Amino acid sequence: MKRISTILLTMLLLAGGASGCGNTNNTGSDPDKLHIVCTVFPAYDWTRELLGSHADEADISYLLDSGADLHSFQPTAQDMVKISECDLFLYVGGESDGWAEDALKSAKNQDMHAINLLEALGDAAKEEEIKEGMEAEEEEEAEDEPEYDEHVWLSLSNAKLFCDVICSELSALDADNASDYAANCAEYTAKLDDMDSEYRDMADNASCKTLLFGDRFPFRYLTDDYGLDYYAAFVGCSAETEASFETISFLAGKADELHLDTVFTLENSDKSIAEALIRNTNDKNQTIAELDSMQSVTADKADDGASYLGIMQKNLDILKEALK
Repeated sequence: MKRISTILLTMLLLAGGASGCGNTNNTGSDPDKLHIVCTVFPAYDWTRELLGSHADEADISYLLDSGADLHSFQPTAQDMVKISECDLFLYVGGESDGWAEDALKSAKNQDMHAINLLEALGDAAKEEEIKEGMEAEEEEEAEDEPEYDEHVWLSLSNAKLFCDVICSELSALDADNASDYAANCAEYTAKLDDMDSEYRDMADNASCKTLLFGDRFPFRYLTDDYGLDYYAAFVGCSAETEASFETISFLAGKADELHLDTVFTLENSDKSIAEALIRNTNDKNQTIAELDSMQSVTADKADDGASYLGIMQKNLDILKEALK
């Protein structure tokens, strides 16, 4: 993804500052509130959970609330103003939101706290993995830094680490309520632990331990956690949408070889690659199952009760059925 230039960011900030006057959604509208900006839904939901009863006392913005994919999202001028003036900014820190680093450099609030999820993972962050049979990416200029898998939230162990970091930052910003944040974090971590155990039981008892994806594959953190294998058409952060006959043929061959009766896709997929894959298998009777990577959760879904734990539970139920 192309990074927004510093010049363009400055123009956006200036434009946003002018248009934001009198806007009740401006993060600077209530100086008595904590102003928090999150790029992706999991970070937004974790923050709400840790704030608990204090959530109404904070102004929490979720930037990808229209359902835009992290890999194609571009911030608006208003988004840039919100980031510039917020108290806490949570972002993934990968190539897709490289614009965030420039936004931080232009921030008006010099006391802002920021959480880069990939940076918080440290050595546990995983580089993108090219598996056998994957569609080749278009050639790009060589970069000095490796490209990391950005879907860090799809690991319950990562989620526990991130919640600890968020709790620490909330406590630093609002020391009067630090004990409440710590209690909320402990309660939520216990729920993450319980679900982690359920996932581990699912994987341990699965007769099939390989996932076949006719789609991008953002679940590597999850499969690595539980010793599962996978084959997929594209890497998790791929911009490709068309799979070659070679890729489809390879995946269909894996379905036959491993006797796989399920082909997975992501939320909002048109399922065309999965359907083509199935047509090229011997039996042509595999079912298609959809896993939710939480890359397109809208504000309406969040308001209707969508949650990180709820989506992870639905994914678990689908995996139990498919891998039994």
